Amino acid sequence: MVRNSKPSNSSMSSLTIDQIQAPIANDIKDFEKKFRSSMKSNVMLLDRIMTYIVKRKGKQMRPMFVYLTAHICGTAGDATHRGAALIELLHTATLVHDDVVDDANFRRGFFSINALWKNKIAVLVGDYLLSRGLLLSVQNNDFELLRIVSQAVKEMSEGELLQMEKARNLDITEDVYFDIIRQKTASLISSCCGVGAASVSASDEVVARVKLFGEKVGLAFQIKDDLFDYSTDERIGKPVGIDIKERKLTLPLIYTLSKSSWLEKKRIINVVKNENENPKKVRELINHVKAMGGIEYATTAMMKLVEEAKDLLAFFPDSVYKESLLGLVDYTINRDK
Repeated sequence: MVRNSKPSNSSMSSLTIDQIQAPIANDIKDFEKKFRSSMKSNVMLLDRIMTYIVKRKGKQMRPMFVYLTAHICGTAGDATHRGAALIELLHTATLVHDDVVDDANFRRGFFSINALWKNKIAVLVGDYLLSRGLLLSVQNNDFELLRIVSQAVKEMSEGELLQMEKARNLDITEDVYFDIIRQKTASLISSCCGVGAASVSASDEVVARVKLFGEKVGLAFQIKDDLFDYSTDERIGKPVGIDIKERKLTLPLIYTLSKSSWLEKKRIINVVKNENENPKKVRELINHVKAMGGIEYATTAMMKLVEEAKDLLAFFPDSVYKESLLGLVDYTINRDK
């Protein structure tokens, strides 16, 4: 393939989610059918829960990354449909398990599985989804797709555990922070892109390129999510200061700590450790982070990752799929929730 000149970013930034999805609308319809089919069970309780899960689907960004990547690398086919279903099955399983771990009662504005059917059933539902994903791949000899996704699930688990380990002592450096979000968030988007390319038999070099693209998008996505913690926009579904309340050190706060005096660091850590349920103290800390330039620093880091991700796509010929993929990158950092 011939490397094209770098596309204009301004032309991509205004695409809506419907416009982004337009070139793969038929793929998404086929995916939804196969995804529903892959979740069916003869156990009435399980089938009822699967129907509930399907009804509360989100924007389907992960399948979109799979299909758009597949199309810039080749022509999406049955393997791509199975790859998208595999990603969504395993991702949904991790979300169900996460809600149990976090004792969360809501997911995307709906009651969580554990809130409606209790923890034991939720854990078993997560296990069922994992098994369906594994069988879908094994029965169709999609071993490379399964390898890519299994690696992502491994890294997601390691990232979550690393974050828990570091949260005890609040000793997360910027390098450790990026290690955590690379594993817990970016690895999944990276695997979506890798699965898309591998499903159309792209070369190892191309698969590696789009996986790196997905990783950079995933890192930017997580930084954007971290920035929501400091926003006053009421449209945002994430409560302001929730990361501080959960003792998570994100990039704006890590940067602020690195620029603070020893005494100021001690005060900040004390708020995160011991006064994270005090709204006044949390608000004061948020204002301090803003005053120290933590928001600007994290935003700059996010935009740098976005540009690096787009540069990786310059390798591919221009197409409606590439335009949508670039639009999807912008959507991940321009979203308001």
